[in-house]
Amino acid sequence: MKYTDADQGPSDTAEEIMEATLRALRKHGYANLTMQAIADEFDKTKAVLHYHYDTKDELLVAFLDYLLDRFIRRLDFETIDDPDARLSALVDRLLLEFDDDTSDETAPGFPAALLEVRAHAPHNDSYREQLTLNYELLKDMLTTIIDDGIEQGVFNPVDSEQTATLILAAIMGGRDYYSTTNRECVGEEVRDALQDQFLSELRTSDRT
Repeated sequence: MKYTDADQGPSDTAEEIMEATLRALRKHGYANLTMQAIADEFDKTKAVLHYHYDTKDELLVAFLDYLLDRFIRRLDFETIDDPDARLSALVDRLLLEFDDDTSDETAPGFPAALLEVRAHAPHNDSYREQLTLNYELLKDMLTTIIDDGIEQGVFNPVDSEQTATLILAAIMGGRDYYSTTNRECVGEEVRDALQDQFLSELRTSDRT
């Protein structure tokens, strides 16, 4: 069962399970994550988890779906009409604010835990399928913003899909470097490089 499968949206229990999974991942990392560890993070028994999800893998696929839904809900794009501002907001959200739920200093941190999950995707078809869906949705969001900007004369004419692919590749690389190195400012560095070396060329002359 995916997090967003319910006809009328996710239940309170589904939301609680996902939040408990997030806390457990930050605390234990992927390798030490168990159904019991997740159950320990909310006020229901492990039997409740197994009622909804048979295995840890099935739960984590739903969790990846949840992360995408949660990310979209937090974007608040309805308040941003300008495509240039929407693009910058999306880049900033992906590069600068993805660790806004970190726990105490002794925990591995959520970005690192998510990277551990992603590292198993080459050998786990369910993970790979859900991560592909997440990637395609983000790419489609970027493509739509770029197309809107071209239509409104905000961006120069470009291949919007190729441009979205390059932007997303830079973002994903920055997130991985953040999780695997001691360079805590890498998000800002990648964001600034995108803005100064790439997005500035995308904007029309009256925008630069």
